[in-house]
Amino acid sequence: MVDVTALGARVASSAVVPLVRRLFVRDGPGAGLVDRPVRISALVSFRGEKRNVTPEDVDKIAGELVRRALTSAGPGEEPVDAAEAAAVKDALARTLARLGEITVEDYEAVGLGPERFARELRAGVPLAPYGLGEGGTLLYERLLHTASLHILNFLTQRSTYVARQQTVQTQQLARLVRAVDVLLERLPSQSAEDAGFEERYADHVAARYGTLTIYGLDAGTREWPLDTAYLSLEATRPRAGRDGRRDPEYAAVAAEQVLAGHDQVFLRGVAGSGKTTLVQWLAVTAAGRVYDHGLTHLIGRVPFVLPMRRIVRPGAELPVPGDFLRAVGCPVAGEQPPGWVERVLRARRGVLLVDGIDEIAQDRRAAARRWLRELVRAFPGNLWLVTSRPSAVPEAWLAAEGFSELVLAPMGRDGVATFVRRWHRAAEVAESVGESLLASVRSTSELNGLATNPLMCGMLCALHRDRRGFLPQDRRSLYEAALTMLLERRDRERELHGSDGVRLAYATQVQLLQKLAWWLIRNSRQEMDRDEALGIVDRALPALNLADAGGEEVYRALLLRSGLLREPAEGRVDFLHRTFQDYLGARLAVQEMDFDLLVNHAHLDEWDDVILLALAHARPKEAEQMLRRLTELGTPRGTLLAAAGLRYAAEVAPTVRGRVEDGLATHVPPTTFEAAREVARAGGDLVLGLLPGPEDGIDDSTAARVVHTAVSVGSEAALQFLSRFREHTGADVQEFLATSWNRFDREQYAREILAHLPRQRAVEVATTDDLHVLRSLGGWGHIFVRGAYRVDDLTELVVPERLTHLTLEAPHPVEGLAWLTAFPRLRTVSVLADLDEAVARQVPDGVELQGPFASLSSRPQG
Repeated sequence: MVDVTALGARVASSAVVPLVRRLFVRDGPGAGLVDRPVRISALVSFRGEKRNVTPEDVDKIAGELVRRALTSAGPGEEPVDAAEAAAVKDALARTLARLGEITVEDYEAVGLGPERFARELRAGVPLAPYGLGEGGTLLYERLLHTASLHILNFLTQRSTYVARQQTVQTQQLARLVRAVDVLLERLPSQSAEDAGFEERYADHVAARYGTLTIYGLDAGTREWPLDTAYLSLEATRPRAGRDGRRDPEYAAVAAEQVLAGHDQVFLRGVAGSGKTTLVQWLAVTAAGRVYDHGLTHLIGRVPFVLPMRRIVRPGAELPVPGDFLRAVGCPVAGEQPPGWVERVLRARRGVLLVDGIDEIAQDRRAAARRWLRELVRAFPGNLWLVTSRPSAVPEAWLAAEGFSELVLAPMGRDGVATFVRRWHRAAEVAESVGESLLASVRSTSELNGLATNPLMCGMLCALHRDRRGFLPQDRRSLYEAALTMLLERRDRERELHGSDGVRLAYATQVQLLQKLAWWLIRNSRQEMDRDEALGIVDRALPALNLADAGGEEVYRALLLRSGLLREPAEGRVDFLHRTFQDYLGARLAVQEMDFDLLVNHAHLDEWDDVILLALAHARPKEAEQMLRRLTELGTPRGTLLAAAGLRYAAEVAPTVRGRVEDGLATHVPPTTFEAAREVARAGGDLVLGLLPGPEDGIDDSTAARVVHTAVSVGSEAALQFLSRFREHTGADVQEFLATSWNRFDREQYAREILAHLPRQRAVEVATTDDLHVLRSLGGWGHIFVRGAYRVDDLTELVVPERLTHLTLEAPHPVEGLAWLTAFPRLRTVSVLADLDEAVARQVPDGVELQGPFASLSSRPQG
């Protein structure tokens, strides 16, 4: 028998090279410059509209490789039989087809080398279905390695590769030079003591904030490297409408860029939306001594992470700069040179990341605002990011201090997919499991509504894996399942003392956690002293039949075993996340029958989730009593909260339901766009049944607000409701419909809505998936490209006969516009970036150039 591992090496280069060349499109002249180097998937010749190699040809190429390898074995040598050879051919063909799917750039692939590149191709091809034996597996691996070697060699020989690599290196060097210039301008002359401490502090920041905890992963993989785990989210900012009369529209910006355009930002985001993760990412990036990340505003800066829950103590003043590190328990605080923080801030080098205004008591927020105002005035020119839940403080709370307000947007469809796939890779779970979860989330409106932020996505991933595909369908069931997973799973990493110490039953852990949570909620606290927590535990022990156990021992077991409590600083205790605190507190509120206390706090936004979850736990009569009390408050908030509560109560008498719905009817149709968003948030799908339709004779303005309400609901039912407006002729209605498809399943929205709209309405695209969907409709007339783009994607996927107006909003200046000649019907192009005159002159004759560069509007033609 021949050594199978040697077969691949016996296939001569003269035989492999022609086969590999057939996989790729012919090379063209020049450097092939685009905004980024070319993806391999853009080079293969079996994708796109103009194919000279079909997927069937890829199968033939794989078969030819296998045949030539077996032929090279020589007479009488039979490493695998005919059936095994066919299976190897099928597996190899599927693996080579991955060339059209992977997102690796050509230069990145070359940098990987043949072994790692082969692993990259194999990553999405499970071998189990092919039934390969040991010999077949070895033959497959050797042939894949041989093909990978020749593929990478082919890439380096393309005429555009060398030119592009030289260009890329030139651009990287230019960015590095600019970064060094910024660094030299920003760094003052420092004493050796300051410089040495600053380096040690930067190392601490990188270690302290450089990892994230991933929910539901087993011991050893719970900590995820931040640079791998960070998922770029979007923040939105108000932008005036064109006519000056409409409610604010919103333009998105990458969350990590929020400090690029504004020195002082107040960022709102719901629980679990990624505010703290963003704070960590900014801190680590600013502390890192890497200057080619493109964020020049962070170069040479010193980050200070200031979680409000840790620095605000009852009866104590907020810290002055010199006490920042000590206030957050920084272990190198004692080494800090006297006056170092003040020197950093006076040099305008600080990045102050104040996290969680909502996590301090309401009566301390005014003091926090005064503290921020005094610091900003005393040390101008530094970067500030302050975060909070959306409604914890009034609108424009820090506007007088010069802060710009932004809001973290919910994760979109692509963001959810990216998170889920990364989670399953980190958990070493089969790719098919993650895809199954994504299919469930996309097809189930309740799950789709839950998967809006990293926290909830992480819980869904863990529950889906642990329950082998079963997922709860509502919030109460989801939290209940999460509690069971966290409190009952065998986490050996937390068993610090083996079998020593008290072991707490699931029900006991829940009861103790409820008491701690309800105490925090009643006292408007996010954190308690350790002694306060021990007192609550001590008082509960006799009733829990734990009188023989010490309070310290029980508390320690709860801290180590539950995974829901943590000690963020010495002597302080809080919940891992506010979501769990609200859920557990609501459970105890119902057990204690504190319904009046709940309703009496309905005017406070931080009690919303507690009240709604209490309705989910309450018995029917108790829930009906709460709903009646909420409507009797006579306030829009109470009415909307009652309407939202209908979705949580398991059983409600028709009379009570009717009363709530009648109260909600006073708020629909909404009179403003802000009212539309508020009604959608409170009522969800319930609102859809109360909104008037186009057949009800409403005017265009009302119709626009109704459509905006349904868009804000964002559910499957909302999409069906919106389809009733697709023939509406109102300009605002058509604009809302054309610009809202990123809130829904794109393909379904395109079929149900976009296909029925005038093609000249602007439609935003941000991914190649968007372009594919528009192409499936036969093309579009006015396309707004949001963010970075690849020229090849636009020229290949945009239907040239359809496009008449193009808007480009790239984060970096457009490098060229000569490619616009690919669109013969193009009449106007708007570029929302700075252009130099040479680039502006590349616009083809007959195409009007628009943008923030009026001096170029009179450019010569021809």
